[in-house]
Amino acid sequence: MDHISYQVNIPTWALLLSAIPIAALSWVVLDYLRVLNLRRKLPPGPFPWPIVGNTFQLPDRKPWVWFDIVAKELNAPVITIWIGRNPTLWICDAWAADELLNKRANTYSSRPRMVVFGELGTGQNNLVTMRYGQRWRELRKITHHGVGTQQVRNYREVQNNESKQIPWEIMNDPAEYVNHFERYAASVVSVIGFGRRLQTFKDPLIPEVIYMMHLAAALNVPGKSFPMILETFPILARLPEFMAPWLRGSKGRQQGQKFFYALAQEAALESPNENICRDLWQEYKDSYKLTVPEIAGLAGNLFGAGSDTSSSTLITFVLACVAFPEVLPKAWEELDRVVGHDRSPTFEDQESLPYINAFVSEVFRWRSVAIIGGQPHANVEDDIWNGYFIPKNTWVQANIWAIHRQEKEFPDPDRFNPDRYLAENRLPYPDRKGYSTFGYGRRICAGQALAEAGTFISCARLLWSFNITKALDAKGNPIDVDIFNYTNGLNIRPQPFPARFIPRSDRIKAAIEREAKEALSDLDRYNIPTKYRLSEIGMAEHLKVAIK
Repeated sequence: MDHISYQVNIPTWALLLSAIPIAALSWVVLDYLRVLNLRRKLPPGPFPWPIVGNTFQLPDRKPWVWFDIVAKELNAPVITIWIGRNPTLWICDAWAADELLNKRANTYSSRPRMVVFGELGTGQNNLVTMRYGQRWRELRKITHHGVGTQQVRNYREVQNNESKQIPWEIMNDPAEYVNHFERYAASVVSVIGFGRRLQTFKDPLIPEVIYMMHLAAALNVPGKSFPMILETFPILARLPEFMAPWLRGSKGRQQGQKFFYALAQEAALESPNENICRDLWQEYKDSYKLTVPEIAGLAGNLFGAGSDTSSSTLITFVLACVAFPEVLPKAWEELDRVVGHDRSPTFEDQESLPYINAFVSEVFRWRSVAIIGGQPHANVEDDIWNGYFIPKNTWVQANIWAIHRQEKEFPDPDRFNPDRYLAENRLPYPDRKGYSTFGYGRRICAGQALAEAGTFISCARLLWSFNITKALDAKGNPIDVDIFNYTNGLNIRPQPFPARFIPRSDRIKAAIEREAKEALSDLDRYNIPTKYRLSEIGMAEHLKVAIK
């Protein structure tokens, strides 16, 4: 029987098409082998999956709590969480954070790749997201000249006068205490930065800026939903906007950039009062060849970060007073002995108020606003720490939630206990202040001294003014509060809760009113308008002129 042979001609395109899945599978296998090999060298952590790493193991809310649990389960001060194909290191111990981020600041002062907050946001034009280098050092120097430690004493009069408004506003409208805090915090930085104050919490600039900061804070918490899933799949950021609705937010941030530039220019060229933006224009704009985005970033960082974090800290202060009323009598005793009832405490009283200082320190520790230490650090070169290999440009972040809740430094950490900060009770801690609220190394918050001063005078004045206690329901029963019910974002604050503010005496009530009116008279020169609003539809046309 004859054999007949057939030759099948398979088109070249079909051969190439069939090779694609083989090539893709080979790439996945090789990449996963790379991940597993690197995992052996890194600090311990959950086992990663191919491509997605640990992304889909992340909880929907408050991942810092899960990081703390993982670190305790592994008995590890630093853990590795794989976000997609890239490792991120989470420091859950104060001493490890000090070793890496403070003592090795030369290495760990840069930024890693941040798709959402960086590339789709301010990128290399803003001090917050900028990689470490000469330009970063220049912008940081400018910031220090504005709000650094040496400048803080110059702002005490403004902080003192604005904080005198808080008890007066609360006494007249206690239900709006959160709005009063936001007005105070935003007004202080507005006077310092732009030469104008915010007279009422109904000024539209306040909720607009606070909203912007909350939105930005939500964009840098690792997650498995949009937009943070872009950190796992960066290629999604390259899609055209009509296919990627999550990219539309970048336009809003660009509009915010234009707004802050216009606000800064207005303050520099038109305000009759001294302000940081005037210094920016006169001393730095030309000599440092500052760009429009850089000026907007310097102005926006001051306004947004200063107003949101300070007001959130004061809300946490109220929550602590309501949840732990046993700490208040000791504060009242000290204030009555040092200050009395006929005037409120001042900065000059601070050295004589050790318990109030301890109270403020515990506010910073108990529920730090920047719960994951602000933006992530990155190492500028490969590093070895405790036998672990940390490759260059690794995302390294301090988990302040875990750091401030270590039993060895802070026994019974969820209890608000100012006594732990009295000199005779202090336990060893790498930072002399006993907390790490403002971050680490060269990336530490430039406005730390300003924030600490404002928090001291505000908390001292509120403790002197009121018995801050639980609100009552319709039947007269106390309304309990939840000390764990906080927002989910890079900067946290308590979810809304009611509170009562009971003036401690008639003499104190009279002093509150008298001092508030005197302070308003001193602040009157800052009551000047601005022609810009972030939400104004027609603002873009004004900005074209401003930017030119």
